[in-house]
Amino acid sequence: MTGVSVLTLARGRTEHLRNLVEGLGRSERAPDELVVVDMNDEPLVLEAPNFPLRLVRLPGERLPLAAARNLAARLSTGARLLFLDADCIPSRALLGAVDQVLRERDGVVCPEVLYLGPDDARGDWTERDLVAAGRPHEARRFPESGLRIVSNPGLFWSLAFGVRRETFEALGGFDETFVGYGGEDTDFGFRAETKRVPLLFMGEARAFHQHHPVSDPPFEHLADIVRNAEVFRRKWGRWPMEGWLAAFERAGAIRLGDGTIEIVQEAA
Repeated sequence: MTGVSVLTLARGRTEHLRNLVEGLGRSERAPDELVVVDMNDEPLVLEAPNFPLRLVRLPGERLPLAAARNLAARLSTGARLLFLDADCIPSRALLGAVDQVLRERDGVVCPEVLYLGPDDARGDWTERDLVAAGRPHEARRFPESGLRIVSNPGLFWSLAFGVRRETFEALGGFDETFVGYGGEDTDFGFRAETKRVPLLFMGEARAFHQHHPVSDPPFEHLADIVRNAEVFRRKWGRWPMEGWLAAFERAGAIRLGDGTIEIVQEAA
């Protein structure tokens, strides 16, 4: 296996995904393939890009995020993998930069992600527009250029990251015990740390996160988050997603005990 595979998951947000594909088409280093796991109720239709595209169906009511990412990796052919959420647009330099880093050193490489507003990346757009409009996330700080080793595995977020295939497989991929939304990426970061695979924050070559409505905390995923938090605690002895759990508790949706979570059903 050689080259770089870009892997993404699709459920809704088709226009966002089309911008991702457009960004890859403008890339200085073209992907060797794009693998899209289609979790939509109806089959996804995409125009053929100027690089190999593989669409695979994985429909279902829940979001099997861990299983879907693992499926994309299994079906891909690249020696190096770049996972991008469907709402991320890669910069022209991103794919080449991730490829170069992974050729030279092992690790989980997270590029800086700039967050766009609701009117950005609509219609015709240029990378200069996205750079001007994008804002960094306050919880994650990246170097201006080059790499920085990050010691906190909780800062691994799966929306954009690169990894060698052999390393991904050695880590066991994403743990499919986590079903639905939440927890699987934090678990992956923790397992990488235990295997001494460094978490590398990469500056300069970026991805751009397209705006979409979100709820904070995400009450629509409450049951999944609670279940996955319990799975995580059994594995690691601590709660993940602490900000969301605290917000759910303040809202009266859950009751946190000594190592337990109770969903308060009457709370909307």
